[in-house]
Order: sequence, then C-alpha cells, then structure tokens
Amino acid sequence: MGDTALRERAGAIVGSHRFQTLIVLLILLNAATLGMETYVDGPLAGAEDLLAAAETGFVTVFAAELALKVFAHGRRFFRDPWNWFDMAVVGIAAVPASSGLSVLRTLRILRILRLISVLPQMRTIVTALFRSVPGMGAVIGLLLIIVYTAAVLGERLFHEIDPEHFGDLGTTLYTMFVLLTTEDWPDVAQPVLDREPAAWLFFVGYIVVTAFIMLNLVIGVIVTALEQEVNAERWKEDQDLELAQHQSVMNRLEELTEQVGRLSEQVRALGGAPAEGEAQPQPGGRAGADGAGPARGGDGGTAGTHSGDGGTGGRPVP
Repeated sequence: MGDTALRERAGAIVGSHRFQTLIVLLILLNAATLGMETYVDGPLAGAEDLLAAAETGFVTVFAAELALKVFAHGRRFFRDPWNWFDMAVVGIAAVPASSGLSVLRTLRILRILRLISVLPQMRTIVTALFRSVPGMGAVIGLLLIIVYTAAVLGERLFHEIDPEHFGDLGTTLYTMFVLLTTEDWPDVAQPVLDREPAAWLFFVGYIVVTAFIMLNLVIGVIVTALEQEVNAERWKEDQDLELAQHQSVMNRLEELTEQVGRLSEQVRALGGAPAEGEAQPQPGGRAGADGAGPARGGDGGTAGTHSGDGGTGGRPVP
C-alpha cells in the first residue's frame, strides 16, 4: 500500500462520524477526571495514582489523534487555526510539574474547549462571534460613551445625596454598570429618590437607553453575523453541488461530442465509397458508351466513341 493510499485511509478515519464521536466522549471523560482531581484532599484521597494514569492515557490518545491528522492532511493541517488551538491545549500537558511553569498545568481544564473545534455547530457560533467583532466594536464603543457620560452627570447631580454610590467618578462608573445589568437597581435609586423625587428621569432614561436599546443592538449584530456565517456555509455547499453538476454535464457533452465526431467520420467514409455496379472514375478521360473503355485522343487531342449506322456520339458514363 503506497503512501497516498495510507493518507487517504487515515483521512477517512479521522473524518468519520464514529471517530469524531469517540473523541467527543474522551474529551468529556477527561474533563470529568480533571474535576475529580479537586477531591484528592477529600473523598478521593487515595485515587491520585489512578487519576494520574488516566491523565497520561488521555494525553497519549489526544497526541496520537493529532499525529494521525497531521499524517492524513499534511501541510493543510497547519492552515486551520483550530488545529493550532488543539495542539496548544494538548501541549500544555507536556509542561513539567516541577518547573516554574507548573502553574500552566492548571490550564489543562481548557482541554474541554476542544469540543468547540470538534463539533461543527460550535465552530460556527464561535466563528460568527469573531466575525461580529468589527460591527460590535462600534456599538460597544457607543455604549461606553453613554455610560461614561451618565457617570459624570450622576456624580455631579448626586454626589452629596448618595456618596456611597456617587462619591467619585470610579464609584459612579461601577454604579452605572450595576444599573446597566438592571440587577437590584432599585436599591441604588431609592436613596436618591427619597431626597430627589425627580431623579427617576435619570435612572429610567439611563436604563432604557443602555439595557433595552444598546444591548439589543449588540445582540442584533451578533445574530446578523451568525446568520451570515450559516448562510455562507449553505452557499458554499450549494456552489459545490452546482460545480459537481456542471462538471457532470460538461463531461457528458464531451462524450457526446466525441461520439458525433466518430459518427461524422463514419458518414464521410461511407459517402466517399462508390456504389456497387458503378464504374470507377478515370482521370484524363470520359467513359464510353456500350461498355467501351475510354478512348484515347488522336492527333487532334479529342476523344470519343462512335456507334454504328446512326453515327450518334457516345454518351458519357455517369
């Protein structure tokens, strides 16, 4: 079996549904074992060696999976950013526990994030989030401007009334964030409303603009990006299908063109052959009548045949 055949077989294995399902189950089991390590000082005090062996086994399987993908895809493997993410997450396990970078081993739990790279639906969502960053940045920037403006205005208006929430700019910014979440906002607004009843205009207006308008704009940008990402995948599938159909039609047209060409050659060959019983055309003269052969011209250079008494001229043989 050649190298190309081995690569094709490896690609079929890593692309199969069963293989993907197996990897998902192993990722979930690995996440469960990493969670069990938090109980080694309690109920699982004697299971350190077993959990360590399980960790080694999971890392070995994931490393073998990546090696198989590299062999199957070749250089194309390194063109996918998700593959780089997988290598980084799996490679964290290679950090020595005794070195100064041992704290990085706590990031092993990030291995569960490999579910994003394995499941296409999750990849679509994350890709849509990244694609929405440019449009979302403008909306978030506008939201920050509104929050900062409201913080400065609230500090000037309610500094003396409620210094606990509006004592300085930093404290007021945190208060504005709390109001933005609409979580326990009456507890913030009530002390001010007790002394300044008209302050409800400030609080209600701020919450309506930020929580109900600006945040919905952010959600709208994300939903639009997600819809574009899904439509892009469907469009690519449609283009691939149309390309395959077009190629099939073109191949069929080429076959028909070749058949027509062969038929034309056969028709020309049959049409150029003389029919049975007809005389072969002779160059340089005409066929004589009464079955006579072509006459050779005399001194005058004319050729012909003569019949008996009638003296009529010969007929040219068609």
